[in-house]
Formats: sequence, C-alpha cells, structure tokens
Amino acid sequence: MSLLDLAPVVPVVVIDDAEAAVPLARALVAGGLPVIEVTLRTDAALDAIRRIADEVPDAVVGAGTIRSASDVAAAVAAGSRFLVSPGTTPSLVDALLDGGVPFLPGVATASEAMALRERGVTEMKFFPAEAAGGIPYLKALSGPLPDVRFCPTGGIKLATAPGYLALPNVGCVGGTWLTPADTLAAGDYARVEKLALEASSLR
Repeated sequence: MSLLDLAPVVPVVVIDDAEAAVPLARALVAGGLPVIEVTLRTDAALDAIRRIADEVPDAVVGAGTIRSASDVAAAVAAGSRFLVSPGTTPSLVDALLDGGVPFLPGVATASEAMALRERGVTEMKFFPAEAAGGIPYLKALSGPLPDVRFCPTGGIKLATAPGYLALPNVGCVGGTWLTPADTLAAGDYARVEKLALEASSLR
C-alpha cells in the first residue's frame, strides 16, 4: 500500500525533547494516525525517531525536512520508514532514490512535478500548500498530470483539510495543528489524542 493511503492526515511534528517522542507517538497512534513525520529541525529529532521506531511498533515514523544525502543516511539509520523533503534538487532525488525507503519529495510547481515524474516518481509533497496555490492549484495540476498524487502540507488546518482530501490527486495531507507547541510543552497527550481522533475521521 502507498504511504499516501495509510492515514488521511500525517502529523508534522517538531520535537525539542526526545523524552516526549514515545508518549506523543502513542497518543497519535491511539487517535488513529499511525504515520508520523518528525522534522529534522531540532537536535533531538534523530533520537526521537529512534525511540519511536524502537518503542512504538504500531507507528510508521518518518523524517521530514530532508535536505541532503547526509540527512537521508542519518534518518534511515535512525529507523525512519519514510522520508519527506521540502523541495528537490537533482542530487537530493538521487539520494532519496537510493535511500531504500518510500519518500515524498517536495514540489511547488508543475515543472518540478514533471521533473520528478521523469525520474519515475509519482507521489510527492506539495509544499507550501496554502502559499503555493492550495486547492485551486492542485485541481489545475490534475488535468495535465493525472498520474501524480500529492500530500499537501503547509498552512492546512482541520477546517480546510477536507477540501484537499476531496481532490482525486490528493492521498493525504500533512499538518502541524495536531501537535501545538503549547500542548507539547505541557505534556498534554490526551489533547493530542483528541486532535488525532478528529483528524482520523476525515476520511
């Protein structure tokens, strides 16, 4: 099964303290969202991925903000089961193709999507979704690129997610609204689970 079909929403998570990784992942899984993208934006990210991979078997943990071949290697070594990049370059695509795990390379234009399609890639991240044209833009892409599917991420919220998920070329959406910074700081994993339950019911 495609990564895009595992859950309607992929939580995009920034983890500052690796100790929070396991209870956070358990809350998301309990809420029906097993696919978790941990962004490589903090020093704790790789350790967080490692802990989730080791201690939360029902989670499908991956790494986001992949920007280089070294990021690919480090994320896979930590236990990432998928990779997500904010954009793509030729060398990064090479590294992703060689990484051995599924990946969603970031695109914001038709030309970027076409370049990836030439490399055999048909599943991509559309980022930054709202700023790059949102639902109307993705609707426009579905005509000339009918075999390309997207995970839009960037500015999407619970209220706008259903509009994206209704598009035929959208498999899932990514969102940060499921793990608000204040909620994580307070260790309020019950609220995380509640937000996940709301999101998991969108499909």
